Amino acid sequence: METSTQGPLAGLKVLEMGQLIAGPFAAKTLADFGADVVKVEPPAAGDPLRKWRLLKDGTSVWWQVQSRNKRSVALDLKDPAAQDIVRRLATEADVLIENFRPGALEGWGLDPEALLALNPRLIVLRISGYGQTGPYRDRPGFGVVAEAMGGLRHLTAEPGRVPVRVGVSIGDTLAALHGVIGILLALQHRHASGRGQVIDVALYEAVFNCMESLLPEYSAFGAVREAAGSALPGIAPTNAYLCSDGGYALVAGNGDSIFRRLMGVVGRPDLAADPALAGNDGRVARVQELDAAIGEWTRRHTVTEVLAALDEVKVPAGRIYTVADIAADPHYRARGMVDEVQMDDGSTLAVPGIVPKLSLTPGGHRRNAPSLGQDTDAVLREVGLTDAQIAALKQRGVVAGGQA
Repeated sequence: METSTQGPLAGLKVLEMGQLIAGPFAAKTLADFGADVVKVEPPAAGDPLRKWRLLKDGTSVWWQVQSRNKRSVALDLKDPAAQDIVRRLATEADVLIENFRPGALEGWGLDPEALLALNPRLIVLRISGYGQTGPYRDRPGFGVVAEAMGGLRHLTAEPGRVPVRVGVSIGDTLAALHGVIGILLALQHRHASGRGQVIDVALYEAVFNCMESLLPEYSAFGAVREAAGSALPGIAPTNAYLCSDGGYALVAGNGDSIFRRLMGVVGRPDLAADPALAGNDGRVARVQELDAAIGEWTRRHTVTEVLAALDEVKVPAGRIYTVADIAADPHYRARGMVDEVQMDDGSTLAVPGIVPKLSLTPGGHRRNAPSLGQDTDAVLREVGLTDAQIAALKQRGVVAGGQA
């Protein structure tokens, strides 16, 4: 089976005007699958993500993930000349992505309606904390706030203890992925109609969209789901169980036949044969008894022994991975999920591989993340600026960057 090295989005032109996480993650996903992403950054310091978390030679290693396969153009968007360049870029683009606070584009004279008048086929993705409408639209909204408003933060805790945040910017990432879905839907509509449109993604709504039965349970029963630590309320048995070596085994024995096999392994055939436990509703009613039976067994064995025994009878189970476990895991390697790329200084850096995996048009790592303004000259030439015009804009500080 012959595969393409270009990716399914080859030829798609994307203008990325966001920064930090949500907008750039959406653009990164498109770039991984072949889109030509031109990233607009402020000339002085660029995207703040360049300095977030751990730095190597002055630049975040996170940058190498978030901005791979992109081109960088440094523009001062407060300057009318830079705004005119954005209009030129938008006129030739298929997609524009931004995640500024609502009203920012309008303040620069770059409101979507005006851009769509220049390019009726343009698809504009707008990601913000609370959306482009509603009473909260003007509030600053970061992912951690959206996670709380979306209902996630209330559930991430041990009962009676302070809710904790998820250890990554999950609200931003969920919004980005919803944005990518919106772009693909809009591209399908454009294919049929020839018309672009505006996609409005709110961070809190992306989180809320993943809250499963939270709202209908409240609507039907007045039930407010509370934090349950490592368990999953209403589904049993599934939990993290302490083992003899101090580690935890995650065991999901909540399928009916799986439950019976699990009880056989832990030495409780009586529970496996109990008709009251044949369905999930009966097991939920006696979840503490079931957790105690499983925990009594796991405490006599190491995590490795527990997982080996459960794997033999096809009961879903696993250990809690650190990043060191991920880097060493042969399955991650076999699936291409730990990708080693060569940096410009000759060193290698491990970065996450690309998902999803397509059989004919897979994504790929075509180029490393750019330095600030690395592609300014090349991109400006593509939209018709002469070398003299580019030099004049550089002298005024409107644009920055080197030859490319």
